[in-house]
Amino acid sequence: MWRFMTSPLPVRLLSASLAVTGLTLASPALIAQSAAEIEEIIVSTQRQAYRGDFTALETPQSIQVLNVELMEQAGVTDLNQALDLSAAVARQNNFGGLWNSFAVRGFAGDENLPSNYLVNGFNAGRGFGGSRDISGIQAVEVLKGPMAALFGRGEPGGAINLVTKRPTGVSAGQLRAGLDEFGTVRTDLDYSSNVIGDRAAFRLVGFRENGESFRDTVDWQAYGFTPSVIVQLAESTTLVYELETSRNKVPFDRGVVAVNGELGLIPPSRFLGEPGDGPMDAQVTGHQIELNQELNTSWNLLLGYNYRDTSLTGFSTEPELTGSRQRLDRDGRNLTRQRRLRNYDAEYQVIRAELNGQIELGGLSHRLIVGIDSDRFDNDQIFRRYRAPVLGSGTTLEQSLAIDIFNPVYGQFALPAPTPLTDRLEVLKATGIYVQDQINLTDALQIRVGLRFDDFSQRTDNRLNGRSSRQSDSRFSPQLGAVYMLGNQVSLYGTYGQGFRANSGTDVSGNSFAANESSSTEVGVKFELLNGGLQGNVALFRQNQENMLSGDAQNPGFSVAVGEARSRGLEFDLAGSHEGYDLHFSYAYVDAEATKGVLDFNFGRQISAGDKLINVPRHSLSAMISRDLTLDGRAVTFGGGVIYVGERAGETATSFMLPGYAVWRAYTAVELINNFNIKAELDNVFDKTYYSNSFSPLWIQPGTPRRARISAELRF
Repeated sequence: MWRFMTSPLPVRLLSASLAVTGLTLASPALIAQSAAEIEEIIVSTQRQAYRGDFTALETPQSIQVLNVELMEQAGVTDLNQALDLSAAVARQNNFGGLWNSFAVRGFAGDENLPSNYLVNGFNAGRGFGGSRDISGIQAVEVLKGPMAALFGRGEPGGAINLVTKRPTGVSAGQLRAGLDEFGTVRTDLDYSSNVIGDRAAFRLVGFRENGESFRDTVDWQAYGFTPSVIVQLAESTTLVYELETSRNKVPFDRGVVAVNGELGLIPPSRFLGEPGDGPMDAQVTGHQIELNQELNTSWNLLLGYNYRDTSLTGFSTEPELTGSRQRLDRDGRNLTRQRRLRNYDAEYQVIRAELNGQIELGGLSHRLIVGIDSDRFDNDQIFRRYRAPVLGSGTTLEQSLAIDIFNPVYGQFALPAPTPLTDRLEVLKATGIYVQDQINLTDALQIRVGLRFDDFSQRTDNRLNGRSSRQSDSRFSPQLGAVYMLGNQVSLYGTYGQGFRANSGTDVSGNSFAANESSSTEVGVKFELLNGGLQGNVALFRQNQENMLSGDAQNPGFSVAVGEARSRGLEFDLAGSHEGYDLHFSYAYVDAEATKGVLDFNFGRQISAGDKLINVPRHSLSAMISRDLTLDGRAVTFGGGVIYVGERAGETATSFMLPGYAVWRAYTAVELINNFNIKAELDNVFDKTYYSNSFSPLWIQPGTPRRARISAELRF
């Protein structure tokens, strides 16, 4: 018999799912067909690193799972859109649409790097490979609060873990093709093989997307391929290999501008860059290998290796943010721009080993996780820039590389050649050892104790001036938690944890910065309703962050790590299925603000204690509901939902605010013939003009207007 070693995840997957490593089959008919086919085959969820064997109610932490069914219902195609479904996550500056950047519970990481995320427990989001497509993702897990006790270095507000699609051991596939009214064409393929020779199975997942957008002159091409293979080396030993390769070619797009702080004077479609720059080119090649060894019925060993190489190259023309150079501040019409060349390469690799299992000691049951990991991150950046001169009586429009925001003429001036500004290699190495013990003190009370020791070094080589800086540090990251079971369907929990991440770059003396540090306290209640059909979580939290990068008042243009901030709030998540209805609801109240007055290192403005953190709303909400019916013998699904984001700061240390918005969605899917569906979707039903995030009034990302999409799906 084909059998993979398994353990249940500590978070809920939709009850309609098959317990398989890969595709969660959306069609009830196909699920029934597949169940018959696998009568003699057991292919279950692979054991994940850092997890152990815990149910959702036993886990003293708020964890939200966005599964593949929900993402399909919401029309999600990339990670930014998926994270909109979690009210605890807020969009941040997305680098002209070329990376994923987010804040969890109000806290974001380094604004000059994409937000880090995990893939099957590996730190794999580092680098410059463009926005992550969702095609190869089975679920997005939002792990809230600092996670350094297990994962080590990470984002201060929490961790995002992507669970990938893996072979199921069942022959099943989906081919989907779709078109929207802006001319975007997308094709997805997902095929999982039967078991081959009683020992192996493979899965092929890929996508291709190209076309135009609602933004003038902006079109793109993107493709990705994420195949995987699973092999049973012995009765209790399995090996999984996954390849990730993708490429995105898209113009760098800083969005629209607010004139003297006023939004809406130009349409959301207005592109203010230069089509002549051509597209930015983002590429990814990644490999992930996991060996799963069941030692006995109580203990399991997991070995893993991950390698990811990413690059980002290309030219951009984008608004100048310095007031002394910006014409728009004076005439309200002509926008001064910079021209930039980026040639970024990043290489990340990590190796890990983890042992987890259960023992009886001192009359108590202990569930243990013990592990070690070692990683290296090489961040190689070449950055060149043309910058307009400070405005004077003789400064010309050509010198300012200006564009009329109300009547743009692209290519009006010859594009200037950028000159060197940054040429730097930063290498971060780290090794960590961790242990976690969850102890059953009574049938109802469990406590969790976790501790991780990290030793890391950082070297930065400035190739422009020949200077090098080095630093090393080590630290302990603790975690404490408790769970009290109120019967089989309700639990109370509390937890405390600490986290950290290295700050990139150097100060005026060439010295590396002290690490960014965070801590979190959380209490909450978890519950199940309708015989487990609905699962929910209510949490209260408070987080603190130290050593955020701030401006060096004595040395303009350089930074110091002295910033401090606090975040506190309430969350309510509810999801599940009942009598043909699927429900998703997520609400968050987040009060995130600076707690120490410092100088903003981007603009030289003073941040005062009490200033709100950028792009973080106090109130946000995501809700989706769908209904499965049978009409005239055909399976039909109706669904819809809303995403609400409240008013939030649109720039650091100023009064500029982005208005709140609510965007509604509706869709219907019909199975025309067996295994062939047609789906019609309408996003932003009421054609709401909104702005998803900003960095300044001159870098504002407009939201997509009303968009109709139609797609066809063949299952085989």
